[in-house]
Amino acid sequence: MFEESFVMAFLEVKDLHASIEGKEILTGLSLNVNKGEVHALMGPNGSGKSTFANVLLGHPKYTITSGDIFVKEQSILDLSTDERSKKGIFLGFQYPIEISGVGYSHFLRNAYNTLSKSLGQDQQNRDVFITVREFHEYVKRNLDYVGLDPSFLGRYLNEGFSGGEKKRSEVMQMLVLKPNIAILDEPDSGLDIDAVKAVADAINKLLATDAGVVVITHYARILRYLTKLDHVHVMARGRIIKSGGKELSEELESKGYGWLGIEDK
Repeated sequence: MFEESFVMAFLEVKDLHASIEGKEILTGLSLNVNKGEVHALMGPNGSGKSTFANVLLGHPKYTITSGDIFVKEQSILDLSTDERSKKGIFLGFQYPIEISGVGYSHFLRNAYNTLSKSLGQDQQNRDVFITVREFHEYVKRNLDYVGLDPSFLGRYLNEGFSGGEKKRSEVMQMLVLKPNIAILDEPDSGLDIDAVKAVADAINKLLATDAGVVVITHYARILRYLTKLDHVHVMARGRIIKSGGKELSEELESKGYGWLGIEDK
């Protein structure tokens, strides 16, 4: 008699309900993501995709009314945003903000060291940099990978960056920090084809670290450049209404959302 093996998801979102200013946006969202998996979260405007990303990292404007979020079987609802990030969760923003006075390189080094300390032995692939110079060389390699000039290291965080540069910068930060789970909120929006390929290549490189990735997107274009895509989920009215494989994203691309009984706003 064989026993059925069961692997607990690294990130488990369970029947999550959340609201903003009294209006419920998430209406029972459930999602399991394990390390090494790639999930695409698609759906029409206003379906709650970005709300999910913000709620996951503890945005103060949102109120969780029921449900739970677990990382390695431990609830993170009582944790602050920085404590959640120290669990190895990374959020790539849809609209990265400029932070004047915060040096890009200084920000990255502090964030990397903080995450390395908090993860401890949870990750075996984290480098140890003895000098600032060593870390700069490490960051420069990742800048080259996403097509950003090394001069960015001498600038303030996102200040003066174009929209495309901000998106490349977000995935570059992801590569540098090496999270366990990366949530990328529309990393392809507003990008030309070369930039989309660069972002997809960065995701593929992160997958080599066995990280889990959730790509929130409207289009199948970026998904076609990923080396793997385990699950595609359709979100509507604050919850996941359908899941499938890569073929589902192509079906949505060709048919839209009307055949599922929902419409893009």
